[in-house]
Amino acid sequence: MSDGDMAHGERKMSSSVKESLLDRMRNTHHSSERNRIARTERELPPPVRRTQLQFEDLPEYKQVLTQKIVGEEVGIGNPFYRAHQTAAGATTVIDGRMLINFASYDYLGLNRHPQVHEAARDAIRTYGMSASASRLVAGERPVHVELERRIAAFYGVEASVCFVSGYLTNVAAISCLTGPKDLVVHDEFIHNSALAGIKLSGATRRLFKHNDVNDLEHVLRTVSGDYRRILVIVEGIYSMDGDVANLPAILKLKAEYGFWLMVDEAHSLGVLGRRGKGTFEHFNIDPKQVDIWMGTLSKTTSSCGGYIAGNAALAAILKASAGGFVYSVGLAPALAASAVASLDVLTREPQRTAALRRNGALFLKLAQEAGLDTGLSGGFSVVPVLVGDSLRAAQLSNDLLEAGVNVLPIIHPAVPEGLARLRFFITSEHTEDQIARTVALTAEKLKALTDRNFGLGSVDVEHMLKLLATR
Repeated sequence: MSDGDMAHGERKMSSSVKESLLDRMRNTHHSSERNRIARTERELPPPVRRTQLQFEDLPEYKQVLTQKIVGEEVGIGNPFYRAHQTAAGATTVIDGRMLINFASYDYLGLNRHPQVHEAARDAIRTYGMSASASRLVAGERPVHVELERRIAAFYGVEASVCFVSGYLTNVAAISCLTGPKDLVVHDEFIHNSALAGIKLSGATRRLFKHNDVNDLEHVLRTVSGDYRRILVIVEGIYSMDGDVANLPAILKLKAEYGFWLMVDEAHSLGVLGRRGKGTFEHFNIDPKQVDIWMGTLSKTTSSCGGYIAGNAALAAILKASAGGFVYSVGLAPALAASAVASLDVLTREPQRTAALRRNGALFLKLAQEAGLDTGLSGGFSVVPVLVGDSLRAAQLSNDLLEAGVNVLPIIHPAVPEGLARLRFFITSEHTEDQIARTVALTAEKLKALTDRNFGLGSVDVEHMLKLLATR
């Protein structure tokens, strides 16, 4: 037999082996799908011709367009997507101007810390920029293990799991742990990422009035249905309002009604407690009483990503079954290393948390003395100034930018119309003068807008509708 005949025979055999393997795979994984397709093809109705919707025709786009047109008509520039030209902390640079900044999550000023930078540089030199794969297959690095060990130790629990996104952390964990036979009960102001996770899970969803433990008990007491699992979700510090969950009272309900408790610590880590350990230290409770601690790495720890901390079984389940972990690339090594370094600084320098607490309390005190509505805020990391009207909030943000202060509005639909606000993120790096100047400017600019009756009430609705009809 010639070399050519042998090569042809090998290719034929290789092709045969490949087809056999594919057939086995299809039989293993897709037999039910083939049967479904076969049934569908037998029952196919006559084709229905339909018009494909354009994105421009969707109501979601119409809402964006409406806000844009209204802003143009009343002369409000878009307050969002402002490009920062430096690392943003207590100050920032936008369009070449140095500004006082209250729009940064860098609560403890670690984003510029030399130890954090050096840890990131070392990780890049050792591992490169990316983990380049899911951690299950080829993306695991020692720095991932170290970060998870450090987070677990920080909370005093057995284990933790890190994800590449804080938003993904809630989506992946909630949808992994609950399903259509389960019930999730959450605070009415819970973060959108938790809502997305609940929706993906297919679980029944019930809400209770914001930070109202009596209403939570009412919901639990009136639960009907044979649910396999019940999960209650709250935030340590609520990201929109700046108040703190009543964790001791919720734990009493947990002992009585038997549910899993998940606490979102995104804005609590490094903020609450004498050493910045979060809500459990703030209330002096055993962290093991909470089943699921969730948090983000993008705020106090000056990185990106999120984590779940709890017992070893919880971590094992998430690493084996949570789609957002199994099918996502591992956290970039430089980000994991910077988070570890940030935890080091936080542990070594608790005075940063103390400074943040002083600054938050000062901002809240001065704002209330100036007659500003700070809502429910406890004066920790987040202090909102409620404006009410979305247009007025957007214009107030722009007026403050012109005066040298960067702070962003939260408007409808992120909050209900009538509850629009400016959201001030306080850091340990802000000075008393910066805080006092910002509060005074906010009160002055808001009064000027209120005196002019600037807002939605001054908009010509009929004219707006005509403009929308022409777009």
